Amino acid sequence: VTDGDIEVDNLLRNKIQNLTPSIPIISKETVDLKKINKSKNFWLVDPIDGTTNYAHGYRFFCVSIAVEYKGQIVLGVIYDPITEELFSARRGRGAFLNSRKIFVSGRDLLTDSLLCTGFSYDVEEIKENLELFNRIILHARAVRRDGSAALDLCYVACGRFDGFWELSLQPWDVAAGTLIVSEAGGLLTNFNGTDCTIYGQQILATNGRIHRDLIQLLTA
Repeated sequence: VTDGDIEVDNLLRNKIQNLTPSIPIISKETVDLKKINKSKNFWLVDPIDGTTNYAHGYRFFCVSIAVEYKGQIVLGVIYDPITEELFSARRGRGAFLNSRKIFVSGRDLLTDSLLCTGFSYDVEEIKENLELFNRIILHARAVRRDGSAALDLCYVACGRFDGFWELSLQPWDVAAGTLIVSEAGGLLTNFNGTDCTIYGQQILATNGRIHRDLIQLLTA
């Protein structure tokens, strides 16, 4: 955690509380998971997704904000302060990059696809995903690892990436991004193709066209 994480968290918390004082805020920096079980609606905030990148001056990090209402993510906003790109979505109303509507890519061959993934800080999970990485990179055009799951999901939504997978992400990492992908026409599941939630241990997000091929590799 950097000073930047705390400062952004405080700024967002003050702004959001002024707008909706009765709605709880679940933030990476001030986690109270008990509120998730007790409240019908709440904010999910990651003040800096990609903190390691931010701390090292690697220009790939963002702010991620989402609203969960009665068990569904209904609003997602992700802002990249370096490129000044604002990704957003409201359930049922499409996904946008700044004011332009966005859609997932149309690539249908895994061999032509640019994919991305991420690694946790747990040694055993790193080993597990390295096996998947080594398997998948032999079948895709290329695989990237940029260090911000929220932005990775946005890049799937706007067609820069064709697919993304990762293990053991937290709700605030993916809440906004999953809605943005879904509203852009993408597909999200667990590695085995079953429905995923932001509270699960696996996420696979694609343009839908290469989804089955990736499931076969992830579960081989």
